[in-house]
Amino acid sequence: MRHFYRSHLAPADVLAAADEFFPAIGLSPHTTAPRSRTYSGTLGSLKLSVRAEGGHYAFVQADTDQMGESRLDRNVKRFFVELHRREDPSHAVTAAY
Repeated sequence: MRHFYRSHLAPADVLAAADEFFPAIGLSPHTTAPRSRTYSGTLGSLKLSVRAEGGHYAFVQADTDQMGESRLDRNVKRFFVELHRREDPSHAVTAAY
């Protein structure tokens, strides 16, 4: 699946956050490039790329090798929430019913 997120963080900060988050859930880094990372593990494979967009945004794209809503896809979404918390620490994430 392909996921994307627009962040106010700098691309280097997004990649630093990814280097903390994904190894903590059991994925090991395989490829490290200036604007992308590739991780793999028991959950599957993930390719994360970041590029500057519109001056002050970073476009974060995550491609997984999983079908449907897998555990890896849910963790990618958790990573995007973590990025949002870094952007705005005062924001409280609540359930929408």
